[in-house]
Amino acid sequence: MIITRTWAMPNRSTFSIKPIGELIERYINGGMWIDPFAGGSPFNARCIATNDLSLAAITTHHLESLEFLQLQADAACDGVLFDPPYSPRQIAEVYKGAGRACGMHDTQASFWGDRKREIGRIVKPGGIVIACGWNSGGIGMAHSFSIEEILLVPHGGWHNDTIVVVERKL
Repeated sequence: MIITRTWAMPNRSTFSIKPIGELIERYINGGMWIDPFAGGSPFNARCIATNDLSLAAITTHHLESLEFLQLQADAACDGVLFDPPYSPRQIAEVYKGAGRACGMHDTQASFWGDRKREIGRIVKPGGIVIACGWNSGGIGMAHSFSIEEILLVPHGGWHNDTIVVVERKL
C-alpha cells in the first residue's frame, strides 16, 4: 500500500485538485468507468456513464445516485469514481440545489452504505474504485475491496483534509 501526503488548496471540484487529478490519471486508462456524482468532473468524457442531480451538469444521467447505480449491470464496470457529498449537510445542500427534498434517510450513514453496496455489485473482479471523502473508509472489505493506495490532501487552516482511497476488487 502506498500512502502519500501532498498539500493543495481546497476546491469544490475535487478531481480538479492537482494531486487528485494526477492520481486518477494513473488509474483511468481505458475500460468502462462510471461516476455517480460527476458534476463538472474533468473525467466525464472518459467515463461510459456519468450522473449528477443537477440538470446543469453535462452528464449522461440526472438521477439520484442510488437509482443510477442500480441501473448498472452486475460486474459490468472496470472502475468507479466515487466522490459523494462528504457530510449530511452537504447532502442536504446538493438536494436543495437540485430542487429535491432531503429526508432523514438521505442524511443517515445508510446513504453511503447503500451506494457502496451497489458499487460492490457492479465493479468487476480486479476493478478499481477511487473514493474521496473525509475518511479512509472507501468501499471496504465487506464488499471485497482491498486498499492499494491512499492519498491525503491537507488543505490548511480549518479546512478538512481530502482523503482519496484507491481500492481493487478481489
